[in-house]
Amino acid sequence: MSVFWDLKHELCEAINDHDVRRVLEFYSPDAVYVAPAGVAEGHEQIAWLYEHFFKGFPDYHLTAWYEVECDNPTVTEWTVTGTHTGPFLLPDGRELEGTGRPITLRATCLSYVENGKIKTHREYFDQLELYTQLGFGLTELTTASA
Repeated sequence: MSVFWDLKHELCEAINDHDVRRVLEFYSPDAVYVAPAGVAEGHEQIAWLYEHFFKGFPDYHLTAWYEVECDNPTVTEWTVTGTHTGPFLLPDGRELEGTGRPITLRATCLSYVENGKIKTHREYFDQLELYTQLGFGLTELTTASA
């Protein structure tokens, strides 16, 4: 493995320890984090994103199960597990109180490293898979009448 993978493995450990300060040590100050819910730019916004998940899922845990054999960007497939016991912000701005429901999400991420820090991190997972596990489903939207 390379220095890039060492960094990625240590980041995963910091995430599983829920240590936001340590997580941020792996990101450049102007890093960009792209996720299904939106884009976080810089340490402050990236910290908020991690804190949000740790608050909603206090047992949030990443398990990497496949790493693509390339150095930069590092590409990992992983599973996240957790139990929704804390508040979790929904896309419409409402906060969902803890449901007690367990989640298991399949995902992948790509991290591009520059000067020893993550410059861009792109994470992909199915939001519908997450919201279904939290007790939501699809509903038909009503059309506005003229």
